[in-house]
Amino acid sequence: MDPVRNPYAPGAGNPPPELAGRGVILNDIAIRLKRLRLGRAAKSIMMVGLRGVGKTVLLDQIRRKAETEGIQTIRIEAPEGRSLPALLAPALRLALLQLSRKEAAKDLAVRGLRALAGFVSKLKLTFEDIEVGLDYDPEPGLADNGDLEIDLATLLAQVGFAARAADTALVLFIDELQYVEETQMAALISAIHRCAQEQLPVTVVGAGLPQLRGRMGNAKSYAERLFDFPEIGPLNPHDAKEAIERPAEHEGVSIEADAIDLIIRKTQGYPYFLQEWGKHAWDTAPANPIRHQDVVNASRQAVAALDESFFRVRFDRLTQGEKKYLRAMAALGPGPHRSGDIAEQMGRTVTSLARFSHGKCSGKPHSLA
Repeated sequence: MDPVRNPYAPGAGNPPPELAGRGVILNDIAIRLKRLRLGRAAKSIMMVGLRGVGKTVLLDQIRRKAETEGIQTIRIEAPEGRSLPALLAPALRLALLQLSRKEAAKDLAVRGLRALAGFVSKLKLTFEDIEVGLDYDPEPGLADNGDLEIDLATLLAQVGFAARAADTALVLFIDELQYVEETQMAALISAIHRCAQEQLPVTVVGAGLPQLRGRMGNAKSYAERLFDFPEIGPLNPHDAKEAIERPAEHEGVSIEADAIDLIIRKTQGYPYFLQEWGKHAWDTAPANPIRHQDVVNASRQAVAALDESFFRVRFDRLTQGEKKYLRAMAALGPGPHRSGDIAEQMGRTVTSLARFSHGKCSGKPHSLA
């Protein structure tokens, strides 16, 4: 098959050619944003799921749709080692400048820019990575207490006033939220809570790994009432079939039913894996249609590609102790597994492995020594 016409798109954040099985969550969030713009109550959303299930793709799809409807958006990713204020400050500056172009919101947007100036000037010493151009002088007493939780709530409220005057809403799209430190996450939750209390059109659509739900609950106990946490997981067989079959059909290529069934069994409906198997099945097939044996042949290449890219990048970051922990889990077969079983497999006590059994292995590396 012609590799130039290959429709499948494995990669970090690459939009799949067919966004199958996500209609319910897309529609739910669209309704929330429309309610928010009308001044109605709408919970913020935190999508949680493992890597490769398409959370980033959904974030960007929702953001693009919101922008076409005139909603003001901010899109940031929370990488390890950077503070939330450093990420938010320049993005909020751009949002406020855009809002200031609307006559009805100009004065409130300018006040928001003054609040941003106070916010940055007081927190720059605390968060040394904040770098943002300031368009106005601070207004004394406005978001300049030097307390992140108080100042961020004041700042987002000012942005909310401007957005409401402009007859729009501000939506913060934040990816990889599990990397935000707990005190900074608490400040974000508190700020969104204040906006909700004042019925301001400001919300968050976020995404992160499964531990995000617990981390937000630890940061603020009321987070579970302020946010919904839909789980983004593998596709069911029907949706997985569509994700594989439709892109090929658009190129005039068919895939035999037993070939699709094999792809679904191999990938278990995992969106990233579906794209990887689809790509290699297409490249391996000598002609139309793609057959069962083509998928068998392609599977070796798909597994090798995953081992080299999807898994190796994360595996290489682990300590030797963490690698031993994963090896013990693998030796036990398909999970989930009890911590005691893993400890027995390693010849260790459960308490010595507590940092791993509580999900810390995916974060900052620790040593078992």
